[in-house]
Amino acid sequence: MRHLASCRAVLGALLLGSALPLAGAATAREMPAAGTEAAARKANVVILATGGTIAGAGADASNSATYQAAKVPVDKLLAAVPDLNQLANVRGEQVFQIASESFTNAQLVQLAKRVSALLKQDDVDGVVITHGTDTLEETALFLDLVVKSDKPIVVVGSMRPSTAMSADGTLNLYDAVATAASPASKGKGVLVTMNDEIQSGRDVTKRVNIKPSAFSSQWGPLGMIVEGKTYYFRAPIKRHGTSSEFDIDGIETLPEVAIVYGSGNMNPAPYAAAVQAGAKAIVHAGTGNGSVAGYLVDTLKDIRGKGVLIVRSSRVGDGFVLRNAEQPDDKYDWVVAHDFNPQKAKILTAVALTKTSDTKELQRIFWEY
Repeated sequence: MRHLASCRAVLGALLLGSALPLAGAATAREMPAAGTEAAARKANVVILATGGTIAGAGADASNSATYQAAKVPVDKLLAAVPDLNQLANVRGEQVFQIASESFTNAQLVQLAKRVSALLKQDDVDGVVITHGTDTLEETALFLDLVVKSDKPIVVVGSMRPSTAMSADGTLNLYDAVATAASPASKGKGVLVTMNDEIQSGRDVTKRVNIKPSAFSSQWGPLGMIVEGKTYYFRAPIKRHGTSSEFDIDGIETLPEVAIVYGSGNMNPAPYAAAVQAGAKAIVHAGTGNGSVAGYLVDTLKDIRGKGVLIVRSSRVGDGFVLRNAEQPDDKYDWVVAHDFNPQKAKILTAVALTKTSDTKELQRIFWEY
């Protein structure tokens, strides 16, 4: 009877998933957890500060839209989020201290070269760039195209200054470091962390100027950050990082590219002025499908005949421009921007022009990137 009771006890333990250990076998407590050694090593993340609202300050806590950008230095930004050290070994550098609308091509190149140099170091696992939101999407795309590394690059900003009630900058920065420190972020191109979302730097754009939920993409976010953990649901398939044919290490300057915004009753003078100012290409931010008014066609054909490239983009927020629809692009030797909005089309055109001015090659680049 005692033997039968003992068998029943062992059987009950097995059914409950708590069987007695076999002789010589380690218990669950004794066995090392998978990935313990990797988890114990914190990632090394460098934060490059450039200014913007995330470094801004208002007169009082009620000022969420009225403030001065680029006032708080990087050391104070980091000190405001002490929990960053739980995510990674973090250090900061002050690259610029400007509002992002003041970014120039020269500063884009300088920033990208610094990012590239850092990511070549064995002791750097990822880079975070704090940035003003006005041109954040342009910088993100530029880095996506020219920095040949699969290590995480995260661009982050905020819509409210640190002095405002419900300031969003501290959590955005925390999420950015969590994303840069995550092995899951490798190879996904430049990322943007705003409002708990992980967006592709290629796709994302600023759609609202007074809400924390300002950044979105017509193709949707790649994932989310919740309590310092990244959750990915999709990955970008366009060329970027190590698969890109462009390399910032071989780029010193960017050619001038102009944008002319489309509307009804347009004047051709802005196109002529852009050419006179030295533009190598003009992005036409047309209505609808990048439409060109009939009375402007000859102007754009003449400009193309002088060697200046014409890229048809659209002022519409979503969708993409179809080649040879609305206008015979093949006949006029024009390029279409596909799904790039005018400001992103400007960046890609400038980068592409560092390699080629052949329109067939440029069109390939717009489709591949």
